[in-house]
Amino acid sequence: QVQLVESGGGLVQAGGSLRLSCVASGRTFSNHAMGWFRQAPGKEREFVAAINWSGGNTPYADSVKGRFTISRDNAKNTVYLQMNSLKPEDTAVYYCAVTFTTWLVPPLQPTRYGYWGQGTQVTVSS
Repeated sequence: QVQLVESGGGLVQAGGSLRLSCVASGRTFSNHAMGWFRQAPGKEREFVAAINWSGGNTPYADSVKGRFTISRDNAKNTVYLQMNSLKPEDTAVYYCAVTFTTWLVPPLQPTRYGYWGQGTQVTVSS
């Protein structure tokens, strides 16, 4: 049974930082790409960042480029999202997900992912 568990969310002031973690279990994830998405109230789930199996490919949404960094530790089956210079518009529930599709085209769409975590709330106050 595949399970993804996010942690690290919380309330932070604008300009602050948070580090999200996502621990995967149930199968080997070291060969598969993983991603972070977010969903704000009344909005669709949107892509934030993805990382291929080795960590060598890491596409980002334009809105977070230069502020967020995705990384992974395959030995720990964990993917991270370091979020710096947070803005109120970053407020959302953040989800991690795993895709078992190939990386011929970077997996930027939610439909490319087969398993999702329960999400962790990030709130940035102005």
